Amino acid sequence: MSHRGPGHRPLDYDPQPHRCAAGVTGLALRDGLQAVIDTEGGRYGGGSIGRMLDELKELGQAVSREDASVARALLRDCPATAGDVLQQLALQAAAGSDLATELLIERLDDSGVLRRFARGALLDEAAIEDVCQDSLISIASAIGSFQGSSKVTTWVHRIVRNRVVDHLRRQRATSPLPADDCGPAQRMSSMIATRATVRAALAGLPDLYREPVTLRDIEGLPYAEIAERLERSLGTVKSQVARGRALVAAALRDTAGGS
Repeated sequence: MSHRGPGHRPLDYDPQPHRCAAGVTGLALRDGLQAVIDTEGGRYGGGSIGRMLDELKELGQAVSREDASVARALLRDCPATAGDVLQQLALQAAAGSDLATELLIERLDDSGVLRRFARGALLDEAAIEDVCQDSLISIASAIGSFQGSSKVTTWVHRIVRNRVVDHLRRQRATSPLPADDCGPAQRMSSMIATRATVRAALAGLPDLYREPVTLRDIEGLPYAEIAERLERSLGTVKSQVARGRALVAAALRDTAGGS
């Protein structure tokens, strides 16, 4: 638990976490996407918002239907860093779409944006990896508070910065911190191993993520052994464990009604 003054609010704090829970209105979607056009108009050459919405309409419909195969096919040739796609996925995830949350977590991780943000403040690669894992969990837990008034990467940057601050504070601690003051990834790992409700959320994950998280957090296997057992690369396994933990956090958020 972080010890902050009574008037302090983290940068990713939102006093109205349920504002997006009922669904994304057309106006909210347009406002959120217009923010991307205003700052990343190069891809569209100054084109209209109508053109942008036309390109994203099919993806939005697939995500609304929770049609993962169609959504993934549409995203296959789209750069992970495409800001318009990240923005739409974030808005739909904020409205409660499990598929949008899963795709957003995957694309943020694939894009390298979390590592780039963390690397701006940290040099140690292990520390960067820890902060990225913590950030993915924080993003999945707090996505309901994203309102689309700014680029999703701006919102994500604030979360990564908070996790960097938390990491540095733990590193500078002169005495052992309480057990509940570890990072989000470590807390989630412990919860998966010990709490039945969290194990139930894990059971609902796609096999791609459930298997490595189960082997890591429940069976306690080292990453290298998991990679050998699943016949996946070490880097792939680490990424899938991080994403799987984030998706468990998102499932717990949904179970708690987004609180």
